[in-house]
Amino acid sequence: MLGQEVAKLVNEEQNFGSYEVQFDATNLPSGVYFCKLKAVSIGTKGRMYEKSVKMLLLK
Repeated sequence: MLGQEVAKLVNEEQNFGSYEVQFDATNLPSGVYFCKLKAVSIGTKGRMYEKSVKMLLLK
């Protein structure tokens, strides 16, 4: 695993709520990828939430 960033889907402040983001993996080869979500709470002294999940892309 090289640990290179292949895409950044959203990098801006969002309003409260649920969101869906489409990811186009057309130009990526099959393999294992990691998706990381980072969020900072504005109302609770800037507490940070971070979650990573492993994804397997098969073509």
